[in-house]
Order: sequence, then structure tokens, then C-alpha cells
Amino acid sequence: MEKAYFNQTVIITGASSGVGEATARHFANNGANLVLVARGQENLDRVSIELKKITKVMSVSMDVSSHVDCENLIKKSIEEFSSIDVLINNAGYHKRGLVEENDPKELGKMIDVNLKAPIILSCLAIPHMKNNNCAIINVASLAGRTPVPGSAVYSSSKFGLRAFTYALATERKEKNIKIAVISPGPIDTPFIMDDIDSVSDLTFSQSISSVDEVAEAILELCVNDRIEKSMPKISGLFTNISYLFPKFGLLVMPLLKRKGQRMKKKLKALNRN
Repeated sequence: MEKAYFNQTVIITGASSGVGEATARHFANNGANLVLVARGQENLDRVSIELKKITKVMSVSMDVSSHVDCENLIKKSIEEFSSIDVLINNAGYHKRGLVEENDPKELGKMIDVNLKAPIILSCLAIPHMKNNNCAIINVASLAGRTPVPGSAVYSSSKFGLRAFTYALATERKEKNIKIAVISPGPIDTPFIMDDIDSVSDLTFSQSISSVDEVAEAILELCVNDRIEKSMPKISGLFTNISYLFPKFGLLVMPLLKRKGQRMKKKLKALNRN
């Protein structure tokens, strides 16, 4: 049976762990050539070595917030594989805490990694997406659908990424490139689970997705007719309502926070055991 992405080139940022690693594995199992991008060389090498057993892999250690690094990434990808078919803008950065208590440089870094990098990489990749069924999938967050106190800048960056996706999808409506965004809630990764105390109670009021569930949804978004996938579905519905009716969101927020506090206690107890 022919694999769905046989000989197509897929660039994945933030590919050395979590959702990026899981997505790389799913694409590899579907026959794609991979360009894996991350800052950490050790984990990037680990993933690359594993996946080279089943497909062609090029790994690039770089800073996605660097314009020069992004240009070099696209150049190397074309030199290695001749085309770019799918771009997964997954790399993310989060420095939790109140705005006034945070380092301004950290706040700026969240915008650079979460919003500026996907915009630049999309701009650079589009001219090379000449085959049918090309796709750009941006990994946002439910925090990009409803404001999250204690994560104001992270939430802002994901709001911006979601808006960019919708606008770009409209620009490319009659072209060959599928543009979409995935907006997951909490995911079972060290990004959240190793830092439970600093994660907002609101976050844990939702069901926790696995990295494979998110990866599978990303692959589906590449080919279906949807512009956005929210996970879990009920949380996507709630964020729609709270966005349209902000007073409703403020009204139920204390209830959700209490639910999240209870879940935090359960998760911390499980971690101790």
C-alpha cells in the first residue's frame, strides 16, 4: 500500500520532543522526507537517528526567531530534497507569570518564537510549494482563543498566530496550499507536566490530550477541509462562547479554576507516586 506522504518533504519545527517529535514519527511512517528543526542538538540527534531507519531525514539545529537561520533552513531543505510540501510551525516558547513580574526579553522571545517565526517561515516556504496538496499547519493553543491570565503574552502570540492563519488561508484560497491551525488545550508533555505549579489552574480544567492525538490531528488537517481543529472539542466550543460573550467567560472562570485546582492535586499526587 502506497504511503500517504511518499517522497513529500515535511519541515517540522520544535521536532526534538513532544508534539513535534510525535508528528515527525507519524509523517515518517507515512513515507515523508523529513526536515527536523530544533535548538537542542542532543534530542534532535536522538529523533533523527531513530527516524532515519525508516525514511530520509535532515536535521537542522537553529533558532527559529533568527531570520538568517530561517532563510538558511529553506535553502538547505531545497538543496537536499528539491521541494517543500508541508510546513508544520510547531516550535513554541512560554515564560509563565504576570507581565509586570516577567523579564521583557522573555516576553519578546515569546512573540519571536510563537508568532514571528511562523510568519517568516511561511513567507519563505510558500514560493517553493509548487506541488498539489501542499500544506502549512500552525500549532496554536486554546490560549489563542480565550485570554489566559498569567500567560498574557503567550496567549497574545497564539491569538496572533490564529489570526495570521485565517488571513493567510483567505489569501491562498484559490491556490494549491492548505493553510490551517490546530488549537490544543493541555498536552501531556514536560512543557506542562514538569511545571505544574506555575501552569494556570484554568489550563487543567480541560481534558489532557496525548502527543499522538495532536499529531494525528495535524496530519488530518493537512488534507481535510477544516481551517481549525480545537482539542478537546468541548473546550473549543467554550472558547467560542467566551470570546463572543466575554462576561459569560468571566462568570464561569472561577468554577473552571476550582476544577483545575482539583485536577492539579490529582496530577501532583500521581507524579509523587
